[in-house]
Amino acid sequence: MLNLLCKNSRSCLDLIMGFTLIELMIVIAIIAIILTLGLPIYSNYTIRAKVGEALSVGEVAKTAITETCKSEPYIAALTNDRADYILEASNYVKTVDIGGSCTRPVITITTRNTGATIAPVLILTGKPNSNGGRFSWTCTTMNGQNMLAPKSCRC
Repeated sequence: MLNLLCKNSRSCLDLIMGFTLIELMIVIAIIAIILTLGLPIYSNYTIRAKVGEALSVGEVAKTAITETCKSEPYIAALTNDRADYILEASNYVKTVDIGGSCTRPVITITTRNTGATIAPVLILTGKPNSNGGRFSWTCTTMNGQNMLAPKSCRC
């Protein structure tokens, strides 16, 4: 078929040669559009992963509250010291503050170095279950950073 399109050897070389400049420019434009759309999505994903680590750090505080309230159920004011909770160093968690009482414990987790313009703050609120000292936890966010929070914390 190539022989039918080629009248001389020079025209055959023109058909076989690489890409034209316009074809390369179109490919570069397509790549630029894909990157423009994909980069913000990827950035939000990485921020959510870092905030998710903060939620994992909060699990230790939940355990400390559960153990404290099981042994002393009538504590009026929970604190980090009262719950015997010490924050383990983390790149993405600035503070974990325990508050409230054993009937309504509250854990406030402040993040840092997540890449968000405003550091997301997670608030875990506990509600005692009827089955012996366990809590059902709900998670909310402060600072209007709902889209950057893990799925379990979004309103």
